[in-house]
Amino acid sequence: MFNENDRLLSREEAAQFLGVSKGTLEVWACTKRYNLPYIKVGRLVKYWLSDLHAFAQSRKIESPI
Repeated sequence: MFNENDRLLSREEAAQFLGVSKGTLEVWACTKRYNLPYIKVGRLVKYWLSDLHAFAQSRKIESPI
């Protein structure tokens, strides 16, 4: 059965999901600034939706009340 988190997104879709530009994701991949896994399919770059959720969760900052 298909799981929505198993979906592959393009770099453009991943950038939109995270609220950054495609160029920002390109820089992060090149400089390894963040541990955000991606997949190369030929010359295309794809991101698992589950990895994007995990990345966003890892960047969460809790403010003390």
